[in-house]
Amino acid sequence: MRIELDDLSRPQIHALLQEHLDSMYALSPPESVHALDLSKLRKPEISFWSVWDGDTLLGCGALKELDATHGEVKSMRTPEALRGRGAGRAVLAHIIETARSRGYKRLSLETGPADGGFAAAHGLYEKFGFRYCGPFADYSLDPFSAFMTLELS
Repeated sequence: MRIELDDLSRPQIHALLQEHLDSMYALSPPESVHALDLSKLRKPEISFWSVWDGDTLLGCGALKELDATHGEVKSMRTPEALRGRGAGRAVLAHIIETARSRGYKRLSLETGPADGGFAAAHGLYEKFGFRYCGPFADYSLDPFSAFMTLELS
């Protein structure tokens, strides 16, 4: 398994991000979907990584800089058919290490509610030490969102 800083140009990435967006819109009303499309992922404040096994795309994740000390985990996704291989754990560990190396003091994320199809994501984040918190950045309270944060030291 290898993790690559990705330029978002490959068709496999486009397909996985479309699967991600389709899933988010199937699980949440449009106003509660905070997943980013390709154009928003190409912003300078976002770093995007892909996880590969040979030529097989196993997953992806991104880190958005909110300010000099606070980052946000974005676009965590593994293809439905390839879950359970450790790609999510690997890319999340990579994102956390990158955030630490950048000097961030905190890493936060928004995901869907555990009882709304996001229980596995909650479990992964909790294993890495993320704790539930209130909305951050431009988010607001929403029954279709759960917010988590990790203090980095």
